[in-house]
Amino acid sequence: MKLDRRASLRRFGALVTGAAPTQGQPGGGPPSGRLAPVVELVNATEFEPMAKLVLSPDRFAAISGGHRRSFDKMTFRQRLMVYAMDLDLTTELFGHHMFAPIIVGPVADQDDLHADGELGTARGASAAKAVMVASSDSRYPIGQIVTASSEPVWFQAYADAGTLEQDASRAVAAGCKAVCVTVGVSSDRTRVSTDWSVVDRLSQAVDVPVVVKGIMSVGDAQTAIQRGAQGLVVSSHGGLVGGDGALPIDVLPAVADAVNGQVPILVDGSFRRGTDVLKGLALGATAVMVARPAMWGLAAYGADGVQTVLELLQTELARNMAASGRPTIDMIDRELVRFDSR
Repeated sequence: MKLDRRASLRRFGALVTGAAPTQGQPGGGPPSGRLAPVVELVNATEFEPMAKLVLSPDRFAAISGGHRRSFDKMTFRQRLMVYAMDLDLTTELFGHHMFAPIIVGPVADQDDLHADGELGTARGASAAKAVMVASSDSRYPIGQIVTASSEPVWFQAYADAGTLEQDASRAVAAGCKAVCVTVGVSSDRTRVSTDWSVVDRLSQAVDVPVVVKGIMSVGDAQTAIQRGAQGLVVSSHGGLVGGDGALPIDVLPAVADAVNGQVPILVDGSFRRGTDVLKGLALGATAVMVARPAMWGLAAYGADGVQTVLELLQTELARNMAASGRPTIDMIDRELVRFDSR
């Protein structure tokens, strides 16, 4: 964990098989029934049962679970005999060169999960060289959250908030590098119709990129761009937006094809492994938002847990890029993913 992350990832060019179990774990996986040392956990999914150990049932229920069926139907087509020693996960987004295309998504009231709340998430994300999106429903002032991170922090708020423009302006003044406006659902998680004029007004109110979150159709993507959005997040808010049981990863390719590079596209929704992230990138995303796994890490271990979750995802992404013959982000393409028709 103390090694330079870029230097460490280069070593994975020669290690294209799965990681070995960590010391003290003959079969891999965390010990059952007790909070394992954070260094013993070998992938992000192992943090979920750790969070369950420290949270009340209702608080755990709010961050548990996920929908995996679409991810499980995808496999990779590998390119062989590709030089993979010079792994590079660097991704440019709004002028910032991210270490890896993995962003911590917005989650409200994080102090319900850990005493450090959003400050712990900011410190953990910063240590992992990751961008964090802070919710307008954070318990700490946005300025404190920005100060806690050496990496960019974005601000997220809901389109139906009466003080959206004022809140966004204050966040930008405090140092936030983008504003993410959530459409299609209100802050109390009820489905609402979208007033697209909000995007117009917000784009005029702030001088940072406005990213629209809650896109689940080509039509909404096109409308958001017409209204001034400089980025999109394909997201269903846990199934509240969209129809026919479609998951964000399902509609991502169509949205990416329709947008055709006009603006960056992000995606969230049940991303749990580095292989999931790679699938999202192959299907058209510039970067992936990960929320629940980071919250599992925060709940169980504070900032160290957030950092470890992100670094495990980064490492898995790097290993699978090398194994697939795509050692750099610009080599990842649609041909990488094969869909199981069963």
